[in-house]
Amino acid sequence: MNLLESLRARRLLAIVRGSDPDASLRAVRTLVSQGVSLVEISLSGRDALEVIAAARAELGPDAPLGAGTVLTAEDATAAHAAGADFLVTPGLGAGLDEARRLGLPTLAGALTPSEIIAARSAGATAIKIFPADAMGGPRYLRALRGPFPDLPLVPVGGVDAEAARAYLEAGAVAVGVGSPLLGDAADGGALDSLAERAGAYLRLTEEASS
Repeated sequence: MNLLESLRARRLLAIVRGSDPDASLRAVRTLVSQGVSLVEISLSGRDALEVIAAARAELGPDAPLGAGTVLTAEDATAAHAAGADFLVTPGLGAGLDEARRLGLPTLAGALTPSEIIAARSAGATAIKIFPADAMGGPRYLRALRGPFPDLPLVPVGGVDAEAARAYLEAGAVAVGVGSPLLGDAADGGALDSLAERAGAYLRLTEEASS
């Protein structure tokens, strides 16, 4: 898949991390049915590899599906085998290195300018600015756009609807959203509430793109 093209077109990466694998799969299904087609399933969730495999079987071979919280080479290999076609890391290291060896596009976590340079040198497709909210939110992303005007930056961490709009206006190629979007849906919570939040985020990203 072309991860960068998908980020630019969709502008929203949903992050599913749940304690209930069945609920996590239902959450993925709900997101996709609402039009949120770029989904990451975090390996820190319960039975995440099984959730990835089940989601891949349902969505088919062409749907973009990622694995997140990829820390090690073993994580990268297992996620790829389960059906993930892009990987997301919280930082630099063996997970990113193995993703590149496997030929998988990677959204690699970085925070400081030095880490951003290192991530690009290591072959990251795009840069996940994490935890973005802890560093000042949209103001920090806007500051990073100075030395890195052409790099695809994706803020993650505490991205509620208001922050998402501000990040996109500040030049983020996309935003990664976990709990502000998912709520408790991946733990067995209400799917109709998830569908409503998904619709609100999609409207926001469409407005930011117009």
